Amino acid sequence: MRAALFRGPGVVEVSEIPIPTPGPGDLLVKVRAASICGTDLRIMKHGHFRIPAGTSRVLGHELTGRVVEAGSAVSGFAVGDRISVAPNVGCGRCRMCAKGLNQLCPDYEAFGITMDGGFAEYLLIPAHAIERGNVFHVPEGLSDEVAAVLEPMSCCLHGQRAVHVSPDDSVLIIGAGPIGCFHTVLAKRAGARQVIVANTRQPRLDIAGRMGADELINVGTHDLQAEVERLTGGEGVDVVITCVSKPEVIAGSTALAGRLGRINVFSGLGDQARPQIDVNSLHYREQVLTGTTGSSVVDYGDVIDIVAGSDLDLSPIITSRFPLEDIEAAMDESRSGRGMKSVIVFEEEAA
Repeated sequence: MRAALFRGPGVVEVSEIPIPTPGPGDLLVKVRAASICGTDLRIMKHGHFRIPAGTSRVLGHELTGRVVEAGSAVSGFAVGDRISVAPNVGCGRCRMCAKGLNQLCPDYEAFGITMDGGFAEYLLIPAHAIERGNVFHVPEGLSDEVAAVLEPMSCCLHGQRAVHVSPDDSVLIIGAGPIGCFHTVLAKRAGARQVIVANTRQPRLDIAGRMGADELINVGTHDLQAEVERLTGGEGVDVVITCVSKPEVIAGSTALAGRLGRINVFSGLGDQARPQIDVNSLHYREQVLTGTTGSSVVDYGDVIDIVAGSDLDLSPIITSRFPLEDIEAAMDESRSGRGMKSVIVFEEEAA
């Protein structure tokens, strides 16, 4: 089979490798679509501490496909089923796993990191991923491309649950990339009375508007603080969600939130300097500062149900499609910020 192999920072090669052989409890999946994530780009640039030097790994954890072989001990899935996976597989034994927070397991495994992922024609899903609830049926009403981008949307759902977005809330989303647009969709679905999206690129803001944002702020031409005060009558917003990896954005979030404001730091900073947080704002205005990472298997299943059971149109978030052979071009496109989501698509084999 063809697979895009990560060989080390800056090196990915499309090569022929053997098709995995599933064991009695495993599934073999023909990948139909796999989306490129910022995590894939960071691994390409810096590597990953869970991928030892000299190890070849198939990246890609946002994916969907169809089962082509099911082991004799597998139950609940059969040949022909369309599936997707929640990528972080918990150990099943620790305190976090016991709470249903598989994404916080200190001994996790993950597709595209410790296990081969979706940038290949076939994917092996091991028995323990099935047993721990990481594999989901994809309703036939969802396209392959949409099913492949539900993983980041599930992470956004997890983030919004941490700040309890409700119909009483005005919500400010800083960043209008794919993550910001997913947050926009979910905040509108939660009934937020006002959804404000801020970004530097107008084309991305325009897409956020198509996804339901009530107000758009181009911070390249307008002062964010002044615009938020204008739109909220000087009160500040109820919820701030930061979707860009800039210390100054996180540092400024307390000034944008009002009394009892809730802030979700959705974006990590990597090795960048740690921001100064206005603790007085947290104290005197009784604000709550939270952070979230990834999503649980419950969040993942809920997002599938949300999208399958609604008329949400996520297609504007998918702006480019590439064959596997053009994986480097797909990553370059994702890295450029010109569009939104880049998806690797695989042709259907002739019957």
